[in-house]
Amino acid sequence: MKSDVVRLFQTLPHPCGYFAQRVAQNLVIDPAAPHLPQIYDAALAKGFRRAGGHVYRPQCPGCHACIPARIAVAEFAPDRSQRRCLARNRDLELRIAAPAFSDEYFDLYRRYLGARHRDGGMDDPDSADFERFLFTTWSPTKFLELRLRERLLAVAVTDFTASGLSAVYTFFDPDEPARSLGTCAILHQVELARARGMDYVYLGFWIARHPKMDYKARFAPLEVLDGGDWRRLDGTA
Repeated sequence: MKSDVVRLFQTLPHPCGYFAQRVAQNLVIDPAAPHLPQIYDAALAKGFRRAGGHVYRPQCPGCHACIPARIAVAEFAPDRSQRRCLARNRDLELRIAAPAFSDEYFDLYRRYLGARHRDGGMDDPDSADFERFLFTTWSPTKFLELRLRERLLAVAVTDFTASGLSAVYTFFDPDEPARSLGTCAILHQVELARARGMDYVYLGFWIARHPKMDYKARFAPLEVLDGGDWRRLDGTA
């Protein structure tokens, strides 16, 4: 992917969502590019991520904490804790649905944000926020539902590309902490990618030792983008 073919823009500085007192900036692929759907898969491999209709990666002055991360599906095997998570949730059914707004989705989304991101700027969304953030007209998105019979417990917003799945966002019932629904959703994404012959599940950005982002390292062997090359988080190629 070359900058003389794909126009790139840098956002203005804005407060960092992960570290107080830090300033963030993003590098964004031209959202009006007519071939954005065709280059999206290659953009993921270059460390980009989608939010709404924007495909971006951090380009912050003096900070490189956000590191693109992905699970190599063929090499992944759940550890003991993850196997217990799957066992606890074996009563749930996975359903794949088209992305859409519904009162059921929105109620779960609002409850999740209110419990997990209170006073974080996202905890009072409206229906337009829901649609603008999670999917767009061109994105290859599906909603992976986890249901206990007909009760919706989690939605993993997932983009399906040629080489893998991109875990865009997951929201779940905050009243079910013992189920570890976020972990369960990733494990289902890995199994779905494996069943479809896909190579990777992209997890967005990993931040070492960050209380909300370091959990991704538990999906070993995790691959991280180091310069222009993907490597194992343990340092091996």
